[in-house]
Amino acid sequence: MKRICFVVDSIFSIGGVQRVTAVIAKGLAKDYDVTIVTFDKPMSKDTSLYGLDEVKINYRFFSYPSISSFKKWFCKLYSGVYLKLKLKGKWGSDLYARSSFPSELRNPLVSELKDGQYDIIIGIHAPLASRLATIKPLLPNVRLIGWLHNSFEALFGDTSLYIGSERKRHYIYQFKKLDQVVVLSKDDATRYYKYDNSFAPKVVYNPLTLQPGELSTGNTKRFLTIGRFTHLHKGIDLLIEAFHLFALNNNDWALDIVGEGVEENNYKALIQKYHLEERIKIHPFTNCIQRYYTNAQVYVLSSRWEGMPLVLVEAMSHGLPIVTSNLPVCKEILSDFGIYFKNGDTNELAKRLEDATHIDWPKKSKQAIEIAHRFEIGPIIQQWKDLIEK
Repeated sequence: MKRICFVVDSIFSIGGVQRVTAVIAKGLAKDYDVTIVTFDKPMSKDTSLYGLDEVKINYRFFSYPSISSFKKWFCKLYSGVYLKLKLKGKWGSDLYARSSFPSELRNPLVSELKDGQYDIIIGIHAPLASRLATIKPLLPNVRLIGWLHNSFEALFGDTSLYIGSERKRHYIYQFKKLDQVVVLSKDDATRYYKYDNSFAPKVVYNPLTLQPGELSTGNTKRFLTIGRFTHLHKGIDLLIEAFHLFALNNNDWALDIVGEGVEENNYKALIQKYHLEERIKIHPFTNCIQRYYTNAQVYVLSSRWEGMPLVLVEAMSHGLPIVTSNLPVCKEILSDFGIYFKNGDTNELAKRLEDATHIDWPKKSKQAIEIAHRFEIGPIIQQWKDLIEK
């Protein structure tokens, strides 16, 4: 039986990446020996989260040791020089990879991964995928896979909060060392290939990760959005602004926002500014998220960027029409089903909210359910098995 290892920053916390990782790990654990190496604290372990207690999965908790102040300074100095001079060669990238991931950190991770005697190791998110590439020579006879959960634009765009355009060439040099890189959309795969035609990631969509609840009845007059309250990403600030414009001419519809995070006070301040406390409600995350989908009439995705917005599939599995920013991945998933607005344009979003109140809801609901069926877990787990057995 092959031994599969997922390396992830966190598995015992709330988030879309954690949930998808858990679902894929659970699916593979039926046929493989699966381990998750996580940087969570051991006391955070809750295998009931995402149903991880339903199958046998091994867990290992890893943390990097401290390094000396001098070594930190030296590594930071070289990394700064690399970024300042915008070195383009592979040799510079390899030096940067080692300086930003010094031996005091590399070696303990290598020891941890060697100890598991894995056949395949999957690094989740770009930084961990890149670190796997850096230590690849020290893990002979192990297939290393990077699984990227953010879009090309989110990672490397000029306004990226993650990696940024100045590191693009470096990361792609490193990704090319891996045995395979998995991305979440055809658009991302195309953009990587256009940037470097010797790099061709594999596309595997994320599956529907929850058991749908009751279908929406389509008569509640409630918009819904779900997501972490992180800076800029989900565009919930845009949605509140747009709902304010929409509400100037509409007295009936309400908006439910489900999520938690550092931006919550900012959202509450916006709601108070527009005196919409009775029409916009913020709710915490819950394991019974299905009831919010069931109680909604239209789902709204106002994100400025996305890897693959799984909430769209979840919403459609409950029969919900979708208002969404015109991100390439959204168009890829929804095609002409989506009700699109220009990314970041609150005036246009307000108009699309109004349009959504006049659609042929039963027809849209039927189409939504048909699209959601394409993302069922079975075929997507089979794609991962094919990748593992390749």
